[in-house]
Amino acid sequence: MVYCVKFGKELPGLEEPPWPGELGQRVFENVSAEAWGLWKEHAKMLMNEYRLAPWTPEAQKLIHEQLEQFFFGQGAQLPPGFVPQRTK
Repeated sequence: MVYCVKFGKELPGLEEPPWPGELGQRVFENVSAEAWGLWKEHAKMLMNEYRLAPWTPEAQKLIHEQLEQFFFGQGAQLPPGFVPQRTK
């Protein structure tokens, strides 16, 4: 169990750090599994909108920065001009 920084309450945590280094450890200690699911969907949208190749240093840097903002900063930013898909 962790006190989730995203939801502001005690929730089941992750089984292991989901990201390398200090940021991964902070996420592991402060982010619930449910909130991590939200991040994964947001990261997928970022990868698609910016057409990022995840193995490139540029993509990894952007995702790292957005991950930190999503949980520990002002919240993640949507790409400029982003229009969410309409649900049917």
